[in-house]
Amino acid sequence: MFLYCGIACRRKFFWCYRPLSTYVTKTRYLFELKEDDDACKKAQQTGVFYLFHGLAPLLQTSAHQYLAPRHSLLASLHKPEMETELKGSFIELRKALFQLNARDASMLSTAQALLRWHDAHQFCSRSGQPTKKNVAGSKRVCPSNNIIYYPQMAPVVITLVSDGTRCLLARQSSFPKGMYSALAGFCDIGESVEETIRREVAEEVGLEVESLQYYASQHWPFPSGSLMIACHATVKPGQTEIQVNLRELETAAWFSHDEVATALKRKGSYTQQQNGTFPFWLPPKLAISHQLIKEWVEKQTCSSLPA
Repeated sequence: MFLYCGIACRRKFFWCYRPLSTYVTKTRYLFELKEDDDACKKAQQTGVFYLFHGLAPLLQTSAHQYLAPRHSLLASLHKPEMETELKGSFIELRKALFQLNARDASMLSTAQALLRWHDAHQFCSRSGQPTKKNVAGSKRVCPSNNIIYYPQMAPVVITLVSDGTRCLLARQSSFPKGMYSALAGFCDIGESVEETIRREVAEEVGLEVESLQYYASQHWPFPSGSLMIACHATVKPGQTEIQVNLRELETAAWFSHDEVATALKRKGSYTQQQNGTFPFWLPPKLAISHQLIKEWVEKQTCSSLPA
């Protein structure tokens, strides 16, 4: 039974002839830790750690939120003893992610993605020999041929389709009951982001995209580390009839501004109603799909105001 850790190291400063911004200082320090094993070992002596068992982080419960404690020392205890000693539990990140603060959610997501990548890349794809990670865990090297492997992310487009007054939202059978989100799909080899969006919209709902606009991006730890590239897309006028690909989606539908705005305001748990249905709700605030949908609602609200 192993306990994995991710390091959140304290910052040090570089002396040079011109002052550096805090961001530049931090970035250069992190680069040093990635490339210099001795520097990383030194930082570990004063660094703080997130603890993992397998791919589950150690979390503590506080009211309706999870806290991710960071520790200066690592104890060589088994899982039950560790949970008792540190007054927490190892909880699946997917279940806890939306109840963490933004900083912990970001760092734990990065840590889990790295741990998952290391677990899946322990052997060289060319020689078949075991690879060895550096101290920081930023790369793996095959000792037999010196091939260096770096962690990779899979690009995923997440697209909010609209027709001017409505937006299209869909759900997969794996989603929590009642939750709808924007369309999403992995980029294929050889595709641009624009080509992926057009293909995914055509494949999943049978619509043809007319125009695209980039919104933002977000790292997402599931299923194994993805770069979510969020965009808005509009469909051709008069071509809004949805043809759902049931091999990809459970259902999809057009929603009005008022319906989506109401869903954005909903808080709390989403339980089955007396008539057996579940309320229509959207991904939590931490997810980029939520922010994408929120921006669409805000733009619609502004456009409807009198000049």
